[in-house]
Amino acid sequence: MSKSFKLLSVLMIAALFVLAGCGNNNNAANGNTPAAEGGSDAIAKIKERGKLLVGVKFDTKLFGLKDPASGEVQGFDIDMSKAIAKHILGDENAIELKEVTSKTRIPMLNNGEIDMVVATMTITEERKKEVDFSDVYFQAGQSLLVKKGSPITGIDDVTKDTKILGSKGATSIKNIKEKVPGVTVLEFDNYQDAFSALKAGQGEALTTDDAILYGMASQDPGYEVVGEPFTDEPYGIAIQKGNSDVVKAVNDTLAELKSSGDYDTLYTKWIGKAPAK
Repeated sequence: MSKSFKLLSVLMIAALFVLAGCGNNNNAANGNTPAAEGGSDAIAKIKERGKLLVGVKFDTKLFGLKDPASGEVQGFDIDMSKAIAKHILGDENAIELKEVTSKTRIPMLNNGEIDMVVATMTITEERKKEVDFSDVYFQAGQSLLVKKGSPITGIDDVTKDTKILGSKGATSIKNIKEKVPGVTVLEFDNYQDAFSALKAGQGEALTTDDAILYGMASQDPGYEVVGEPFTDEPYGIAIQKGNSDVVKAVNDTLAELKSSGDYDTLYTKWIGKAPAK
């Protein structure tokens, strides 16, 4: 083999390596790296759209309840959503609220219908496999709602013969079954349906987070929350996996609200008392 042929072969191989390197650089520039595919430009897309799409509940008094007359949705979660919209877009009204339930919120988030879920959602290890979470924005605990005068005064009074009502997809269903093995649980699409079933005598107690139950009790003085909370329910804002820029924006919003004192103001406005320190 001649020296000139060997030199030509070396140059051709070197050229191939250069071309391969250029191709990788182009992929990175176009956002085709695994990190970019994780959604690092999610905030940019929200800003380009000009509004934040948030999944909230329409049936949960104090957190997200839709007024059938005005069509307006109000609650602690709604005000939190507006604060996030203001942080990201500079306008708390640059927001579109979409109804979710405990059952639909993760599917709606992961198919791109919404940018985040602000809907009394407990942070769990199981859910972390499907979504990313913000820092804790509300601390709740599971309890029981019963008709006044009920023999059920707390979790210790619940037996496997007790009929419990709950909402599909909520962690409270799993929790009550673990607390009382063999207990009968009737599941409904949302909390208002479950509350209606309780008033109709279909069950003896409704279970979910105490903050939600207090909202129900405020709608009807014939019902009350009983016993001490028997679980720890830290609420987080759910965000599609990999959208780390959105997680940061939400956490920055929470930090700003707490440092300014606005968080305490919102908490007192909806819950009726200042948050525990």
